[in-house]
Amino acid sequence: MLRKIAVEMLKKHEGLRLKPYRCTAGKLTIGYGRNLEDVGISEKEALQMLKHDVNSYRELLTARYQWFESLSTDRKAVCINMAFNLGMRGFHGFRRMRRCLKQGDYPQAVIEMLDSKWAKQVGYRATELAQIMEEGKL
Repeated sequence: MLRKIAVEMLKKHEGLRLKPYRCTAGKLTIGYGRNLEDVGISEKEALQMLKHDVNSYRELLTARYQWFESLSTDRKAVCINMAFNLGMRGFHGFRRMRRCLKQGDYPQAVIEMLDSKWAKQVGYRATELAQIMEEGKL
């Protein structure tokens, strides 16, 4: 009962902001007044956010690309990883790779992944994801 009352009271007084902002004390804050600088988030909260993001990217990829659901689970995970890292706009920019995935030409998709500015920026991550994409499994 106490928690319910306190939650409703804080929701009313703090207000909800879904993007980070500076509170009146100048602290980076989000949500219902969560002080990110002094309190941060817990590992459990971080994992919950990550799971939510993975689900969101899966839904976005499924809705945008008809071929996505035909990929193996691990190849889907590679696409989700790339979309998470690059954003949907960045992932969409991999036109030749996407064409190869649609056609099932995974060796060429790997070439397209590795022949990119992204691959140079992320290094080992790109190499590991390319290997998974080529083999179709972790």
